[in-house]
Amino acid sequence: MKKNALPVFGVGPIYAVSCLLLTAFGLFLKKKGFLNSGELPALKQAAMFIGGLLIFIGIAVWIYAVIIQKISDEIKVGHLVTSGIYSIVRNPIYFAFLCVCTGVLITAHNLFLLIFPLVSYIFLTILMKQTEEKWLLEKFGTEYAEYCKHVNRVIPWFRH
Repeated sequence: MKKNALPVFGVGPIYAVSCLLLTAFGLFLKKKGFLNSGELPALKQAAMFIGGLLIFIGIAVWIYAVIIQKISDEIKVGHLVTSGIYSIVRNPIYFAFLCVCTGVLITAHNLFLLIFPLVSYIFLTILMKQTEEKWLLEKFGTEYAEYCKHVNRVIPWFRH
């Protein structure tokens, strides 16, 4: 990878497709009856609310990161973005996908489906460490290393 050229989408398409496929696979297993013992019908209303809230949060974070902060423009000119939503999470777009997919699975009110967001998170962590984080460290050096010390990879966290 050339030091000055980072891909605009990074590994995003790989992660997004993987996350969507895992979500669809989980829903397929539920529909076919493979996960019946994980059903939680008593929590259906709560699951619908929590799932809907996560979907809303995911969409809102995606809109903020992509449209309002115009991250693709910043990447094209070679800036490390550490302000706005990027001051509380290094990868808000991946967080948004994780929220939406988790929200969809939660609305299905099945305990076994919660394994799929965990698998997605682990896959994303491995993918990021092996690709984008290496690229960014090579390009931005200590500036990126310091940023990583203070801002979580995928789960937003407000600094003190």
